Amino acid sequence: MAVLVLAGVCVELGRWQLHRLDDRKARNDVTRANLAAPPAPIDQIVGAQGLVGDQHAWRTAVVTGRYDASKQIVMRYRNVDDRPGFEIVTPLVLSNGKAVLVDRGFLARQGAELAPGHIPAVPSGEVSITGRLRRSERGGSTNGGTPDNGTARLINGPDFAKALGLNLYDGYLTVDKQDPANDPDFGAFPGPEIDDGPHFFYALQWFFFALLAIGGLVYFSRQDSRGDTSSSDSSADDGPAAATAEEDQPEEARAGAPD
Repeated sequence: MAVLVLAGVCVELGRWQLHRLDDRKARNDVTRANLAAPPAPIDQIVGAQGLVGDQHAWRTAVVTGRYDASKQIVMRYRNVDDRPGFEIVTPLVLSNGKAVLVDRGFLARQGAELAPGHIPAVPSGEVSITGRLRRSERGGSTNGGTPDNGTARLINGPDFAKALGLNLYDGYLTVDKQDPANDPDFGAFPGPEIDDGPHFFYALQWFFFALLAIGGLVYFSRQDSRGDTSSSDSSADDGPAAATAEEDQPEEARAGAPD
């Protein structure tokens, strides 16, 4: 019984991986469409609610405003192309009073430093940015999206809005182009990973484990059955053989020796 339960669990895990594969393929289709879409004003993409959802990820948005350097946040524990470092997020205040978080770029960590030694200054005056929209980052029960002493671990629009006192879009923007130009010290960000991932092969592994469990159950059941049959045959053979041996003895031997 336990083996059948184990096989059932393996099958369900395999089906779960196939569902994840379907979800990933659907997300990849949305990402490809968004990458190919022409640039558009941010409100035209996300609407009046200002929420960057899954359907908006990697869309190219255009915004114009002024950086608020006094509310700049250093993002810690970031990695780009397997290099540890920091990202610098600065609110860009638009003409309508709303603000969008702009991830200005990546600064690789130098040695064991806990904070970037130099942060490029923001351009003064009006700035025009063309960049990619990203969803707010969430970390479950962690509070990494709440800025603390000018640093944070997650870029989260609602959490930043409370801490910074700004009317922020729920999401953020990574810089592709900026006028005036972005500081060359900033490293660029890689594009999205558009592939099917390992889900199909994980599903095959779980299905294989299920077959292995059932195959093992059948094999050992047959072995036990053969053992029982051999034991039964042996007992049946002992009876006739003993009777035959007794019949072959002389009558005197069976009756006992004469006095």
